[in-house]
This record gives sequence, C-alpha cells and structure tokens, in this order.
Amino acid sequence: MHHPGVQVSDMQVGSVRVNGVDLAYIEDGPRQGALALCLHGFPDTAHTWRHLLPDLAARGYHAVAPWMRGYSPSDVPADGCYQTGALASDACALHEAMGADGDAVLIGHDWGALAAYGAAAYQADRWRRVVALAVPPPSTMIATFLSYEQVKRSFYMFFFQSPLAEMAVGMDNYCFLDKLWADWSPGYNASADLELVKQAIGSPVNIHAAIGYYRAMFDPSLHDPLYAPAQSSSGSVPTQPTLYLHGANDGCIGAEVTRGLLEQLPSGSQCELVENAGHFLHLERPGLVSSRILSFVTS
Repeated sequence: MHHPGVQVSDMQVGSVRVNGVDLAYIEDGPRQGALALCLHGFPDTAHTWRHLLPDLAARGYHAVAPWMRGYSPSDVPADGCYQTGALASDACALHEAMGADGDAVLIGHDWGALAAYGAAAYQADRWRRVVALAVPPPSTMIATFLSYEQVKRSFYMFFFQSPLAEMAVGMDNYCFLDKLWADWSPGYNASADLELVKQAIGSPVNIHAAIGYYRAMFDPSLHDPLYAPAQSSSGSVPTQPTLYLHGANDGCIGAEVTRGLLEQLPSGSQCELVENAGHFLHLERPGLVSSRILSFVTS
C-alpha cells in the first residue's frame, strides 16, 4: 500500500514499498486517472518534474514522480543493487502498487529514460506510451557512444568506476555536481535544483548509491539474478509509440544521437531536437517540453 503524507504546494508526498525498498514520491492529479510515471536521472531528484506534474494532472493523469532507489528520501537498497533491471522492475512494481492499468505512460529523463525503456520492454502490457528525454535506447547509440567526442563527454562514467570517485565528487560541497550541470545545460541557472540534488545525494551513503548505477553498467558481478528477467529487457527499444526529446546544446550526450533515431523507433513514434536547451531540457524549456509531452500522451 502507498501512504499519502504531507502536502507540498499542491502536490502530495508519499512513499510505497516495492522490491524491498521504500520509494518516496510526489504526486498530483486524480488517483483514478491513468498513471503517468515520471522517472528522474543523475544527478537529480523527483522535483525535476515540478513543471510537468501539474500539467499532466490538469489533463486527468495521476502523475507520480518517485525518488529513484538510493536517492534520499527513498531508501538505499539493502542489496546495493542498481542494475537497469532493478530500476525497470521498480517502475513496474510502482505501476502495480498504484493500482494502474494499461493506459499508463512512462516518462523518463537520463537514467529515468533507461529505466523507462527497460520497464516498457519487460512488462509491455502495463504501458501505453513512452516518453524519453536526453538518453536514447542504448542499442541505437553504440557507434555514437564510442566516438572520441562522446567518450570525452562521458568521462564521468569511466571515472565513476574508480574507488576515488566518491571522494572527488564529495569535495568542496559536491561542487563536482554543480560543474556537471553547468557543462550539461550551459547557461541554465541550476542553483535551486542543485540544492535539492545535494539533499538527495549529498551524503556518503547516497552518493555511493548514485555512482553505483554507473558501476553496475560495467560490472555484471553487481547484478542480482532476481532482476535477470527485467535486465534482459533493458536496452531494448520499446514496442510502444515513443516520443524522444533531446536538447540541441546537450553537453552530456551530443545531439548527433538523434540522427536516424526515428527510423529505429516503433510506428507512431516522434523524435525532436529541442533548440536552446541542453541536457535538462524539461527545466530549461518547460512550456515547450510539457506541450510536446501532453500532446503525445493524450493523442
């Protein structure tokens, strides 16, 4: 069961236990509405969806944004498991816990996009449509990911494999995170977001968890067989119609990943490069991004 808690502006804060982990979430809109599950990435929080949740609620959706496993106030999982299959499994378990049906939609940014692809492929009948921002399905970007320019942008992923990562990220009030946001969304003032990010992962146990997502990417010994069925679906292109949005100035993953992407997505999909926006495009151009998402999920 999920337990609604205190009210923050018009949005309720609650928590629900799935896969042995208490996940905190914010929600807006009617409980009986179709579920719109909004999944954040790194280094971010559920509050990243603050512009979109009320817009979804106004269209009758039950809009829910959890803090992903390991991000406070959600639990750090006792099993220390952060493979994509665990994230996909959490999304499907949240669908179940919310009493949702096959009209539910998945919306994910960054790691949330990877979780959305995995969940949509793992239990496809739960999800009607998928919206993904800033990270395309892994199978569509292998060549791009290994280009010199992208390897340079992705330095942090490789650095996070090092035992020094937690120490470096934690130095000087986690200014490493400030600099990632500045590189990824040039010109966007992220100070309010970063305050929330540091509440969520600005402690040794939580930053270890957030970095754990990247370690699990490259190290199968960190995978739990419990999540093997969901893991095998991870990286798949969804079979559901998918809206893919990418900021033209994204400093994390270059905009060239959108070239030829639409041809690899299922029928009824859309792909758009959002001008004057970087990696956190839904925060930089909230009106445009919300309108694109709403017209796609309600059509």
